[in-house]
Parts: sequence; structure tokens; C-alpha cells
Amino acid sequence: MAYTNVHRMARISPQKARLVVSLIRGKRYTDAINTLEMSKLRAAVLVKNALVAAYHNADQAEANVRNLVVSDARVDAGPTIKRFQPKDRGRSHKILKRTSHISVSVDEA
Repeated sequence: MAYTNVHRMARISPQKARLVVSLIRGKRYTDAINTLEMSKLRAAVLVKNALVAAYHNADQAEANVRNLVVSDARVDAGPTIKRFQPKDRGRSHKILKRTSHISVSVDEA
């Protein structure tokens, strides 16, 4: 049985978060945590929080936490927040602030 956690509305673009998620997919829990702690990318903190929460979900369900593996990790696009920047001659440019839904699942190996 997979134990899942979803961090919704994370204020990072999905393209940037997918780079980090691809690093941990299929790894053991301890290896994935070490990889995320050593990563310099900002999304690593958000993905690590989701991974730790999935670990605690498995622990509460009394699963064998020594054999946990990241079975599924994905990033979906969330809603986009739209802002406008004033420009010259009365014009404005649209600024799109993208959000993500980070989903991490762990399963017993």
C-alpha cells in the first residue's frame, strides 16, 4: 500500500520542481532524503517536506518504515496567479506566477 502526501499550491513553477522530483523517484527513503539535503535547488525544501510527511503517514499506519521506497513522485501544475507590471506609454505586461501540486508516495519494498 502506498502512503501519499500532496503539497498543494506550492509557490514554485512546475518546471523547476520537476527537476528535483526526478532526482528521488525510485530511491530508498534515506537516499532520497540525503539527495534532497545536498541539493542547492529551492524546490528541494518543498519536496523534502512532502517526502517527510509521506514517511510520517506510513509510520502512523504502522508500516515497516525501514524498507520505504519512493514509489511515485510527480509535480502537477496548479493555478497561475496573474499580476501586471506597468510599462512605458501606458502599457502593461502580464506576469504569471505559477504554482505547483507536489505529490510524493512511499511504499514498502
